[in-house]
Amino acid sequence: MAIDPHSLYQQALTTQGYVADPAQARAVEALQACFQAVEQGRASLGIYLWGPVGRGKTWLMDQFHRCLQVPSRRQHFHHFMAWVHQRLFQLNGTADPLLALARELAGQIRVLCFDELFVSDIGDAIILGRLFQVLFEQGVVIVATSNQPPEQLYRDGFNRERFLPAIAAIQRHMQVLLVAGEQDHRLHPGAARQRYWVAQAGQASPLDEVFRQLSPSDAGDDQPLALGARQVQVVRRSQQAIWCRFSDLCEQPLAAMEFMALCDRFPAILVSGVPALGGEQRAGRIARGTEDGAQRVVAGERELPALSPKDDAVRRFIALVDECYDRRVALYLEAQVPLDALYTQGYLAFPYQRTLSRLREMQLQRFA
Repeated sequence: MAIDPHSLYQQALTTQGYVADPAQARAVEALQACFQAVEQGRASLGIYLWGPVGRGKTWLMDQFHRCLQVPSRRQHFHHFMAWVHQRLFQLNGTADPLLALARELAGQIRVLCFDELFVSDIGDAIILGRLFQVLFEQGVVIVATSNQPPEQLYRDGFNRERFLPAIAAIQRHMQVLLVAGEQDHRLHPGAARQRYWVAQAGQASPLDEVFRQLSPSDAGDDQPLALGARQVQVVRRSQQAIWCRFSDLCEQPLAAMEFMALCDRFPAILVSGVPALGGEQRAGRIARGTEDGAQRVVAGERELPALSPKDDAVRRFIALVDECYDRRVALYLEAQVPLDALYTQGYLAFPYQRTLSRLREMQLQRFA
């Protein structure tokens, strides 16, 4: 029996206890129209869902993707960009690698869905500046979620003008919808499954018992784990779970690819020793070339972001949470402070709001 986004949404309201939300209902209408168009082989605008965390954007997109009968792909945006970089490397020497990549993708799928469109890297910004244009020209329909409207993507980024064509393409080829209902749906009452603890001095770590429950027939070992060319120190690991210290996962030069490999291998990840992550921002600096470093000049100067010494570790922590959330890998944390006090100020306050919402949702039984 064929299903469509509208019927799935109504089913969630009537039989699964979901709360009606006018903003979600408007998004469902747009997704329904897009679904009908692509299933009937007609041209269609894509959909760009943006708004605060916890308003159901990812869930709505996933329901849409579940209904599709045409070839499609659903990926977290980080995964999509990792694939793009890999293919561009493989296409090195091709006259127009971005066009070749877009044609290849258009030959495989009709619809591309990706979650959490957030651009912070100049390399990604330059690639996307043209990639979105050629994907739309090749007839690929894109459905995406983001916490920002298109015009604010890569805001204040270096060489942002290289990304402006991507913004123009999104606004021309996608229906931009704000999903900003009054409720954070992740906070609705549910069966709690504790996955976050505050460490207590002089007491054994609760993760010790969690590890035993997750690995009842495997005592595990403490041998370092090889992730590509890197070695990650562990407290304990088994086939079912890995337990690491925050310093060994987030204060080491690991990248999103290593966190992807970690989630490929283990259905549960335990992290102890999570410190208070927030901190006051350091004063911004003036960036100059070496030739004018001796004196202040107008030409070529730009303000660099004010960063905290912990920001690199926080970025990795955000990437780890995103990966676990997207892959439905259970994440158990033991920290020095309560969850709501984990990151209260700093340069990464905006992207961390999504992380906090996801950590809260991970406490709910239905997330498992």
